[in-house]
Amino acid sequence: MVRILDTTLREGEQTPGVAFPVHVKIALAESLERLGVDIVEAGHPVVDKEIERGVRLLAARRGEIRVGAHARSLKGDVDMALSCGVSFLGLFYCVSRERLTEGNRTLSQAIESVTSLIREVKGRAPQVMVRYTPEDTVRTAWPDVAAVALEAARAGADVISVADTTGYMVPGTENNLYDYTLRMRESLVRGGVNPMLAVHCHNDRGLALANALDAYRAGVDIIDASVLGLGERAGIVDLAQLMVALRSGWNEGERWDLTQLPELYRRVSRFSGIPVPPLAPVVGENAFSHCAGIHTQAAIRYPLHYQSLDPITVGRCSRVVLDHMAGTSALLYALRNLGEEDVGEDRLKEILLRVKEVGRLGRTVDREELGFIVASLEAEKREEGAR
Repeated sequence: MVRILDTTLREGEQTPGVAFPVHVKIALAESLERLGVDIVEAGHPVVDKEIERGVRLLAARRGEIRVGAHARSLKGDVDMALSCGVSFLGLFYCVSRERLTEGNRTLSQAIESVTSLIREVKGRAPQVMVRYTPEDTVRTAWPDVAAVALEAARAGADVISVADTTGYMVPGTENNLYDYTLRMRESLVRGGVNPMLAVHCHNDRGLALANALDAYRAGVDIIDASVLGLGERAGIVDLAQLMVALRSGWNEGERWDLTQLPELYRRVSRFSGIPVPPLAPVVGENAFSHCAGIHTQAAIRYPLHYQSLDPITVGRCSRVVLDHMAGTSALLYALRNLGEEDVGEDRLKEILLRVKEVGRLGRTVDREELGFIVASLEAEKREEGAR
């Protein structure tokens, strides 16, 4: 069973302009726990006093969810993270030759820095799950990544994370996460260790979800995601899309309560200032909306003709939209919901004409406005009768 690590509170705050107050972080963590997420990455405590306070308060909560902190492979970062009482610690250190040269470090020195800290953490707090990430994993020379990952696992790291930090990987090419994940697993097992593998996919080319699913098929144990895909640059894997894909494609997450998604996304959108895109799968306003005449006619009779996902399973419902594309089936359906059961053919044509006029203005006609249109036509009819 794959585990989900939500990093909305850490990676999400690296979205320009996004900063969640501590009381909001607590509420979001509770929402994520109800959803069924396994790990909440609460922040990088050394960055800011408020982030540290948030991590500390979240770690003090009693619940089944693991609360994690992000830390550079520096003793000061690690000391502060452990002082917060977290049950998950994510260490990162890039071992690309360019970055090592910039820092005037050798690969051996980098490995010693990483492994000594892992051993210290495991000595001080053996109950803490430790993840090591060689940042920009997939663009770093393979021998260097393989060496540091193996030594980190031997030192006690519970998780090795494969980070596609720049959204570099493309499924179906030689640079794909399916093969990379298998290669990493084989390398570690040959070295006598078998830690959990995690994957962290950025969305720079719009392929974060596809890459994460590639890694899942290769047997990855933990997948990182965030609400709305919040994160650096183009963000990372979207949480709702990931969970729905895993549930519908592989029957993952029996304990996940996906009906929590709409409220979670509403909250994150409100306090991040990032709107939920109308066309967003699963959570967008239009995700289960039907507009064109043929679509609405089929959707009214049998929704799955034009839906592969039952909206009830994710706390949503289908809706028929009235605009310039509307047909008589959609209008009759909307009128019945309005309580207008007995509508003659001529009257129906008049109402449809008015609906299409509004639609051509670039708007949809909701239940309230449809009532206005019906009332207006009735008033016009009465006026004509009084002449």
